[in-house]
Amino acid sequence: MIKNLIKKILGDRFVSLYHYILALGGAVIFGFPGYDKNIKIIGITGTSGKSTTADLITKILESSGNKVASISTIRFKIGSQEWENKYKMTMPGRFVIQKFLRQAKRAGCNFIVLEVTSQGILQFRHKFINFDTAVFTNLSPEHVEAHGSFENYRNAKLRLFKATKNIHIINADDKSSEYFFKIPAKKTIKFSVNDNNIYNLKLSLAGDFNLMNALAAMSTAKAYGIPEDVCKNVLESAKAIPGRMEFVQNLPFEVVVDYAHTPEQLEAVYKSFQGKNLICVLGSAGGGRDKWKRPVLGEIAKKYCSQIIVTNEDPYDEDPMEIISQVAQNSGDKTQKILDRKEAIKKAIDLAKPGEVVAITGKGSESLMCVADGKKIPWSDREIAKEILTKK
Repeated sequence: MIKNLIKKILGDRFVSLYHYILALGGAVIFGFPGYDKNIKIIGITGTSGKSTTADLITKILESSGNKVASISTIRFKIGSQEWENKYKMTMPGRFVIQKFLRQAKRAGCNFIVLEVTSQGILQFRHKFINFDTAVFTNLSPEHVEAHGSFENYRNAKLRLFKATKNIHIINADDKSSEYFFKIPAKKTIKFSVNDNNIYNLKLSLAGDFNLMNALAAMSTAKAYGIPEDVCKNVLESAKAIPGRMEFVQNLPFEVVVDYAHTPEQLEAVYKSFQGKNLICVLGSAGGGRDKWKRPVLGEIAKKYCSQIIVTNEDPYDEDPMEIISQVAQNSGDKTQKILDRKEAIKKAIDLAKPGEVVAITGKGSESLMCVADGKKIPWSDREIAKEILTKK
């Protein structure tokens, strides 16, 4: 609210100053922990795959005897201590981050892994942190309305790489990779699914897209001298992280929960089940964000799903039925609109027959739903699905 008032009165330049002062203030209060020479800080940016990549990097580093801290969309972690990220922000505020960095330092961590978002970069949440490595997963349109254009969104991501001088890890298969390769670093490492002769991985993780996340993690670990066979052992034994292609049930029909909330992510999830009859539950987050994608999500669902249920998903202050109608406008006559998300999940499960798949997307492992007037209500797609399945 204060930020919006300042922006209205003084303009964008002063808003940037406001955010910078907060970042500096957080670093001063907590003693500039982001500059500790004994800690290697790894920043991961991109549209999708950040949480999984962060989790996999953390697992590999830990398997090699390191003490690791991390912040992701899903959780905070310092060594063996973990707690849920309830901020509804992948990259929390500057004071939260700086306090976390100090906690990690005091706990004796020698690696910290952070997801870095474009919004976080715009608000200088990445400042006063000496990133040793920057990792680029992929790029597709997201937060376009907030940034003004896809180019601005991409440029925000590039700022992490410009601030990181030592190691750059880049997905060479992404069409935006050329922009990241142009930024100099002491060491630049590319990874690609076309390098299967080098990375012959047999993952337990569902979804072809997780191969790219695994390669990003392996490339990062190898940059720190961790042997390839150690990386492979960890990656091949890794199980799904909460809310990312997480199977709530496998038989007689599959029920899977995933965080997919962009067109590219949604299509990647649906493609994982080609050849199977797919019943999908989806929505689109409100709050005035990325309204352009709503009919696109519905169109993708129409392409892959035999039954489509469009429902409520973090409407914030928007009319949830209006959001649902926008998603459903291109989803065809196989669509049902059900406002109550629990009822929507129940309907999908009731429709499922043996051998079919129920895909519940949009919220993943989140434990809260954001509704009008800044309220957050307890919610879990996984627990709701489990409850319904238990009663069947």
